[in-house]
Amino acid sequence: MTQKCSDISTANSVAKSPMNSIDKGLAGKARRVVVVQLSMTLLIAVVFFGASAEESLWKALSAGYGGLSSVVLALISIGGFKRANAIALSDPKQSMMILYIGAVVRFAAVIVLLGIGLGLLKLDAMAVFTGFALAQASYLMGVRDRKAAGSPD
Repeated sequence: MTQKCSDISTANSVAKSPMNSIDKGLAGKARRVVVVQLSMTLLIAVVFFGASAEESLWKALSAGYGGLSSVVLALISIGGFKRANAIALSDPKQSMMILYIGAVVRFAAVIVLLGIGLGLLKLDAMAVFTGFALAQASYLMGVRDRKAAGSPD
């Protein structure tokens, strides 16, 4: 009986260790992506603040809103990836379903967030879309595989 308990605990620790290293890698990449997006959002807001003579603060806030909308989408994605990763070994179909539902939620979130910014808050459309697009571009640069791209990192 003691041997079986020992075998089960060893099997559990072996099964958990690859996921733990994947979870740690995902958490590190997630932090890097969010920091890159926030930095890009701040840079865009500063550029809009300095570049526009009239309503510079309003355009900077609009660009910041667009960038922060992109950050919210990244956080939704990261949460979905973590949930799917936790379930992947035990139920791959449910893991894929989580990813598909996450894509639908992100699509809806884009519509809602941009609708709030443009329709309800009446933010500057060009600044919102510029902030959103450049923050999304930085998201794509942040999630790419650095080793596959030849980066020494």
